[in-house]
Amino acid sequence: MPEGKKFFFIAGEASGDLHASNLAMALLKQDPSLHLVGWGGDLMQREGVKISTHFKDLAFMGFWEVLKNIRTIFKNIQRCKDEILSERPDALILIDYPGFNLRIAAWAKQQGIPVYYYIAPQIWAWKENRVHKIKRDVTELYAVLPFEKDFYARKGMDVQFVGHPLLDEVNKRKRVSPEEFRKRYFLDNRPIIALLPGSRKQEITRMLNVMLEMKYKFPEHQFIIAGAPSLPENLYKEIIGKHKVSLFYNVTYDLLEASEAALVTSGTATLETALLGTPQVVCYKANAISFAIAKRLVKIKFISLVNLLLNREAVRELIQDEWNVSQAEEELRAVLVGGSKRESVLKSYAELKTSLGNGGASELTASLLLKNIEGQSKA
Repeated sequence: MPEGKKFFFIAGEASGDLHASNLAMALLKQDPSLHLVGWGGDLMQREGVKISTHFKDLAFMGFWEVLKNIRTIFKNIQRCKDEILSERPDALILIDYPGFNLRIAAWAKQQGIPVYYYIAPQIWAWKENRVHKIKRDVTELYAVLPFEKDFYARKGMDVQFVGHPLLDEVNKRKRVSPEEFRKRYFLDNRPIIALLPGSRKQEITRMLNVMLEMKYKFPEHQFIIAGAPSLPENLYKEIIGKHKVSLFYNVTYDLLEASEAALVTSGTATLETALLGTPQVVCYKANAISFAIAKRLVKIKFISLVNLLLNREAVRELIQDEWNVSQAEEELRAVLVGGSKRESVLKSYAELKTSLGNGGASELTASLLLKNIEGQSKA
């Protein structure tokens, strides 16, 4: 492939930043002459991507929140288009974030810019008709969930199943014991329960209050919040108030490994928690209007990736009004040591891990992407 190709990345949230950073590292390993630019986060920047807009300025979730911020979103889309034209990349690499990225893909196709989509949009959950736009606008699609290849095949589209990149994140780690973690951060000897209230402001303001109440239900445990890197400490502090619960940034995997159990807001974190082997209770609460609309449109039985992949309720999901102090206490108690559900959750995790492939997702995606671009250059 000719030297000096430029790729423009777009990742609109924390999980996308993680996966894009690993893909960037793999791409530069295979072709150090590449120039990587785009929109994303700190992890991408650390791996050599020149970031002009941070994902924390893009994160709107829920129908109502999107509607309220629609003018800002459209301004961002136009600004992104202008920047892509200015950079004149050889390829556009989109990471998940379909509401934004599929609009950019349609426009990029018109501009003659090849579009590569990593972490296939979850149109199997809702908006299946998006498949027509994906077929039309995306040069190559990389799926990370095992059932997605068959799903897209039924829609007449051949996609590449590359395995899930979180496997690599977990497998490359040096494991941390609870004793090590407590010693490193000067904690007392009580077992830890991790609180993962989400990566967006709207999630944290809805989820954290019930999580904090668990401190008084389980005084024999200590509770630690995993802070989202893109969000300021004062956001958490305002909600924490007098609860005196610790807040740790940038050690989420260590924290989960060291924890007896976790309360986890639905999202990529549910799969991360499972792969790290920490029994969890999944929770989610959206704006009432957004939830009512979603309930009519979304076709899936579960909200957590763990349950979706296993096609059964392996971990308990507390959604909307079910997310309350009494039910959170009951379900959390069931997954602690000696709890009635702990062993079945751990067995389900082992099954889940086997289903996700053998690892190497980032390297395989980088290889396929570069091969495809090289083939296009010769055509």
